[in-house]
Amino acid sequence: MKTLAAIILSAGESRRMGRPKALLTCPGTATTFLGHLLRVTAHPAIGMRRVVLGAAADEILRAAALAPEVVVVNQDWLRGPLSSLQTGMRSLPKDATDGILLCPIDHPLISAALVDKLIKAFRGEKKLIVMPTWQGHRGHPVIFGAGLYQELLTASPEVGAREVVWGHQADIFEMPTNEEGVTQNLDDPETLEKAMRAGRS
Repeated sequence: MKTLAAIILSAGESRRMGRPKALLTCPGTATTFLGHLLRVTAHPAIGMRRVVLGAAADEILRAAALAPEVVVVNQDWLRGPLSSLQTGMRSLPKDATDGILLCPIDHPLISAALVDKLIKAFRGEKKLIVMPTWQGHRGHPVIFGAGLYQELLTASPEVGAREVVWGHQADIFEMPTNEEGVTQNLDDPETLEKAMRAGRS
């Protein structure tokens, strides 16, 4: 059985947040957004991980102890998240993986247990796409099977990976979860502070 790869997208300029989201404290944890995502993706079925950096690559590299083989820098990060996903995908050994776990840096509020359940669903349901849902709302992270790699690599930059999702509605397995974090996009200081308060309550 081939392995899965986890790709953590952290190349944007974090304009609304005001500083790199990768280095912010993750609510309810003692680590950063990036540190937490690395922790929860340390799974036996995930044989390789990539952290795709861009706008604040130097700052993040100075602050985070990342193994060189994990880091990929997207020089074209201004083209959007899809370009970062594609950069991460192209860094993977050819034909070594049967799926990728896509983790946006601004959706850090997930658990290792959730990742485990997503992987088990991907292996068991044999669907091309597996995604978590909270109260009927789709969230992150999402697993894409290797059968979709070429479509992801040629998708429209304006639409992004959603183009592939929209084109494969019959190939999606939605996995309900009680983790609201799958739908929480911590993209600005107000949203982060709200999540921090919830984590302290």
